[in-house]
Amino acid sequence: MSQSSSPGPGGPQQIPVVVLAGFLGSGKTTLLNHLLHRSGGTRIGAVVNDFGSIEIDAMAVAGALGDSTVSLGNGCLCCAVDASELDVYLERLADPATGIDVIVIEASGLAEPQELVRMVLASENPRVVYGGLVEVVDAAEFLDTRQRHPEIDRHLAIADLVVVNKIDRAEDGERVLGLVRSLSEGAAVVAATYGRIDPAFLFDCRPSEERIGQLSFDDLHRHDEDHLGHLHTAYDSVAFVSDLPMNPLRLLDFLDGRSDGLYRIKGCVDFGPHDTRNRYSVHAVGRFLRFYPEPWAPGDEPRLTQLVLIGTGIDAAALTKELEACKDDAPRADEHSMWGVLRYVPDREHPEAGEPEPSYDIL
Repeated sequence: MSQSSSPGPGGPQQIPVVVLAGFLGSGKTTLLNHLLHRSGGTRIGAVVNDFGSIEIDAMAVAGALGDSTVSLGNGCLCCAVDASELDVYLERLADPATGIDVIVIEASGLAEPQELVRMVLASENPRVVYGGLVEVVDAAEFLDTRQRHPEIDRHLAIADLVVVNKIDRAEDGERVLGLVRSLSEGAAVVAATYGRIDPAFLFDCRPSEERIGQLSFDDLHRHDEDHLGHLHTAYDSVAFVSDLPMNPLRLLDFLDGRSDGLYRIKGCVDFGPHDTRNRYSVHAVGRFLRFYPEPWAPGDEPRLTQLVLIGTGIDAAALTKELEACKDDAPRADEHSMWGVLRYVPDREHPEAGEPEPSYDIL
């Protein structure tokens, strides 16, 4: 996922919407404040249940206070508003005039994450795209929390990223991490203290120099080593480049079976003879996947596949080998080969005869 995802020339830039969930006291607000402080030049819009729980000086880092925050003081977000009402808030934050790059919905400690995810996916705003479900758990209280709230197992099962917070206060942090991993069904799991995770898990910080147009491939996996040094988590990043086209069937098999802990995949794909007119920007977060066709620029621009994969505990060599196996230099394409990819292209106005309709179900 680049700074924002574009569905193609002429279409609106899409802003990732991240759902931040977790039971009371898990550290959601602390994590959000950390992201606001460490966002670099990235402007974060926030939808929060209780404005008073966010530090005013931290919110000011993200930009103009009135433009970047929607405050809900009437209880649980998933109970207080329906999808159309949430659209009103997203419309305000996604207005290009605000300059916001990513929206974080901080849910109530009693919210049902699955409903919030469905609400974001049901949004009719073309400027936003689902950016993943982040579930925060309190490592020190996790075992007791499971006894009081057995539904946490269900929440972990649908999360894209799990932050095991307060790991320094847990009596047996490794046991808690192992249990959380067993319950989270392949989601990326990171340990943290004081909510300090690298923002690269959730969004790309703006480059230090303002750029016009899309970020370069180098920008996609640039990291600030100075500020990474004091964060209490680690992640792995794999860059893949191919000058041969990718086979759509093989790539879909890779994406469907992506390894545990692989949280984000971003970049662009050349499918060669399978679609000679377009390259496909890919946006994968947890179990969610979308492709965006974009016409190749006229001229002699190299037609490359360029991907960045981010996760925890991933095997870089194995992932690279799997992607290498997706290469395809066949001169002709099977006429049905792109059907799987087209299922993940949003808002196709005129599907060709016999093509399946797009599918967005991630749960």
